[in-house]
Amino acid sequence: MENKVVIIGCGNVGMSYAYALLNQKTKVTDIILIDIDEERVVGEAMDLNHGLPFAPGKVSIKAGTYTDCMDASIICICAGSAQKEGEKRLNLIHQNEKIVKDIVDKVLKTNFHGIFLVVTNPVDVITYVVQDYSKFPKGKVIGTGTTLDTARLRFLIGEHLTINPKNVHTYVLGEHGDSEFVPWSNAFIGSSQIEDYLEYEKLKNFETEVKNAAYDVIERKGATYYGIGMSLVRITNAILNDENTILTVSSYNKEHDVYIGMPSIVNQKGVVGLAKISLTDEEKQKFNKSVEIVKEEITKL
Repeated sequence: MENKVVIIGCGNVGMSYAYALLNQKTKVTDIILIDIDEERVVGEAMDLNHGLPFAPGKVSIKAGTYTDCMDASIICICAGSAQKEGEKRLNLIHQNEKIVKDIVDKVLKTNFHGIFLVVTNPVDVITYVVQDYSKFPKGKVIGTGTTLDTARLRFLIGEHLTINPKNVHTYVLGEHGDSEFVPWSNAFIGSSQIEDYLEYEKLKNFETEVKNAAYDVIERKGATYYGIGMSLVRITNAILNDENTILTVSSYNKEHDVYIGMPSIVNQKGVVGLAKISLTDEEKQKFNKSVEIVKEEITKL
């Protein structure tokens, strides 16, 4: 069976995703690159193809058109204006809404029935736009949510404690933005509560560092893309391998009618449910605040 991934928007993020797909062992058989700059994307495909002899598997890579979307397993929307230095993700909302609606229009004409994977910021709002505009089943529209934020947090804690970050079990929840938060009541190192290792003030410092990570990277190098590229591969593998893996993607919250970062169960059908998580009253307030911020932005569209 072919597992075709179409990447729409081949800037830094889209190409980091493509490059990460090429270098990791996945079930992806075809990578299609679509961008308004058609000549550059032909060059990108050529460049990736030249590295295929060293790739862990056989993959077909080409510059394509929207007709390639028809039989795709995943369409990843990376197109849109990028976050600039000092700019908040929510500032991108109006220009990126127009770009994404145009993309969805073109995709729907191909009779695509796979899964939309959304990266374009502000990702929670834009994921909502993609689902609302496409009328796709809500579980088949997924945003990257706080997967990268969660990875950043696990890295920082693991580095500080000299512990493999894969053994740091904690999440960043809520909006992929300034209102995101960490439910420390659900944070563990191995099977031990994280408070057995770190004092609360240190935990708060980590939370602040994660919130500011994108701003810090953008200030230094102009954009963030490697981390999100690898996050996209992780979500892709969860889908194509039918993993039922828990990831903090931006998924639909029925109670509040928003897409937002929550521990979601991901398999080949998309998001099929939520992992049960008990929040303290304070954490519930933070989550509800984050929800309200996303909802407020949606009402402006």
